[in-house]
Amino acid sequence: MERASACRIMLADKGYDSDAIHRQIEVTGAAPNIPPKSNRRWKPCFSPVLYKERNAIKRMFGRLKDFRRIATRYDRSAINYLTAVCIAATVSF
Repeated sequence: MERASACRIMLADKGYDSDAIHRQIEVTGAAPNIPPKSNRRWKPCFSPVLYKERNAIKRMFGRLKDFRRIATRYDRSAINYLTAVCIAATVSF
């Protein structure tokens, strides 16, 4: 959380639905948009419309992992790996 850039809304999945994480996000000045777990008594507000943006990002990472070189990280240096990710992103876009 400390390394997250300044943002207005933090999107996360149900695994991060806890009061402690909600407080951490609110301390940074962002609003948490996390779907509540089904066993929660008090359900914080949640916007499914905003949550769809997270799904688009997750699908993009899934498409990148279709490239074997990206999924297994054959490259030893970070620069070569970033180059391969950029090429795969360009091809898949």
